[in-house]
Amino acid sequence: MEFIDQMNRTIRLEAHPRRIVSLVPSQTELLHDLELDDEVIGITKFCIHPESWFRSKTRIGGTKTVNIERVRSLNPDLIIANKEENTQSDIEQLEQIAPVWLSDIHNLDEALDMIIRIGEVTNRLGKAKEISQLISEGFARIQQAKSPKNVLYLIWENPIMGVGASTFIHDMITRLGWKNVLEKETRYPELMDEDISILNPDLIILSSEPYPYKQAHIERYKKLLPTVDVQLLDGEFFSWYGSRLVKAVGYFEELLSK
Repeated sequence: MEFIDQMNRTIRLEAHPRRIVSLVPSQTELLHDLELDDEVIGITKFCIHPESWFRSKTRIGGTKTVNIERVRSLNPDLIIANKEENTQSDIEQLEQIAPVWLSDIHNLDEALDMIIRIGEVTNRLGKAKEISQLISEGFARIQQAKSPKNVLYLIWENPIMGVGASTFIHDMITRLGWKNVLEKETRYPELMDEDISILNPDLIILSSEPYPYKQAHIERYKKLLPTVDVQLLDGEFFSWYGSRLVKAVGYFEELLSK
């Protein structure tokens, strides 16, 4: 059997996988929702959804610190990874153990494509199509912001890092009818306080992940820009590109209604 991943690489399998290791939290949750409880045998320490898997599945390290030997000991027949979230070095080593299916996602369309392709490779195409349709219909329902906001989305401190274009988060921001003030930047640019003052956004979003922002950070940015709205929002709904997108629709609708 041959499958094409999102890096246009051909993945060859003797049969649909029965021993899967997932290196990506959002894709781990998708595998659960595809009802692959028996097939998934290894996940990362960041794969917190569902909690039952987080407590019961073998953890093979972090997304960028994979314990290669632990993966080897699990004897997987498929490893599911992501170009951005996992390192090239780890991927190259893991390819010596089992086929590695790689996703590469920058927007909603690519996320939906990933869901369908993983459904194909895991023999869960019907369920994958159901999930994809729910997400598509949900996002089509979203009424964009009546008063567009200039938004600065921050993901890290020391150094301060924001979100530019060519990212899934950027696509989520624009789909809400907001404008990303870093849209001329790519990936995750580093910023200084002076840069943020010049950008002068209407809203600063402090993401709940990967950096653990707290109330003190909200106060810090409000002190920097007293007239700007600063909110700590759930980063999973902006950055998890698997089946969590079904729940993201309601979260975004409530956010836009405020």
